[in-house]
Amino acid sequence: MLKTVLVKDVRMGMYICALKGAWIDHPYWRTNFVLNDQTELQKLQQSRVNEVVIDVQQGLDVAPAEITPALNSENTETPENAISPRQLTSQSQQVPFEIEQAQAAKIIASSRREIASMFSDVRMGRTIAVDSVLPIVEEIAASVARNMHALVSLVRLKTIDDCVYMHSIAVCALMTALARALGLSEDEVKQAGLAGLMHDVGKAEIPLEILNKPGALTEKEFGVVRHHPRLGHQLLTAAGITDQVTLDVCLHHHEKVDGSGYPDKLHAEQISLFAKMGAVCDVYDAVTSTRAYKHAWEPGIALKRMASWEGHFDMDIFKAFVRGMGIYPVGTVVILKSGRLAVVVRQTAESLLTPVVKVFFSTRSKLQIPVEEVDLSKDQDEITGNESAETWGLGNVDHLWAIPT
Repeated sequence: MLKTVLVKDVRMGMYICALKGAWIDHPYWRTNFVLNDQTELQKLQQSRVNEVVIDVQQGLDVAPAEITPALNSENTETPENAISPRQLTSQSQQVPFEIEQAQAAKIIASSRREIASMFSDVRMGRTIAVDSVLPIVEEIAASVARNMHALVSLVRLKTIDDCVYMHSIAVCALMTALARALGLSEDEVKQAGLAGLMHDVGKAEIPLEILNKPGALTEKEFGVVRHHPRLGHQLLTAAGITDQVTLDVCLHHHEKVDGSGYPDKLHAEQISLFAKMGAVCDVYDAVTSTRAYKHAWEPGIALKRMASWEGHFDMDIFKAFVRGMGIYPVGTVVILKSGRLAVVVRQTAESLLTPVVKVFFSTRSKLQIPVEEVDLSKDQDEITGNESAETWGLGNVDHLWAIPT
């Protein structure tokens, strides 16, 4: 049972599963832990956090004399843009996809404004204020922990005008998801998220006429773009950012394990774990997003093609990425044994091969059919391969699974 309590009533032995308020106001990188250190309790009491959410099934409750109706989670009101305490996750719980998708849409909208402002400041010669982006990392990481697929799938939906900003948010989300899939610590998850958010900051110093060019870049123009890792590294250093993971991912997310990447042509053993993670996340979001010069690849098709690129990625890391995303990520269009086209709307716990889909078109009659949700883990129909809605002249089918961001 989850319960919201005042910080003054927190005591040793409580299981903390959320801290109310902005991440920058509290002293922890993590949530979901048993409070068993007096020093940590003092840090919490001295912070600007007023309330926390505890799980009384995994730790101590408030002392009986201190319980009041106003603090019971069933009576606690939450802001419009917040997940209620009853929906927050413990280590073994997940928020349903549809619920988290609504929260993720709000997080994406607010994060986009902050990142756009940061890029604008850099173009005007102002120093990056890293404190302003740390709360973004916290909110994105928390959303991914509640339900990885909600925010990660929504952030793929970009316009050509905001693809640079949204790409930073997407890579942040993908990095935190991959860090969890790899079993990294909570601190490392947040480090990965911050590195993902800042990895492309160097593009703020690339001329907009090159970044937004509708056609293929010339060799000279591509040479300019290839400078963005070093430019980003210089900007972060000038801002006083000393986190080595953030600096390294910014500088080396375009390295390849066969040594053909840039800017330093590092080989596999020379590339850090986080930079290898950044390479996978950066490419996946790039190829599954519509750009001025190309259409987006279907997510499932993207994973299949990326798996075939010899010498590009660390394959152990890439396999962990696929396990986290699913072989058929949310938004993937597939063809079923029945001849129907469907779009993946949720993953199931049973198998990566049996997601929940919405069928919408018959390839045999070449007609649209009533949209129906089918859980393939409980149905005799099955996926036979990836498809493209455009191949069948159906256009965009994102409305079948995504809410507006």
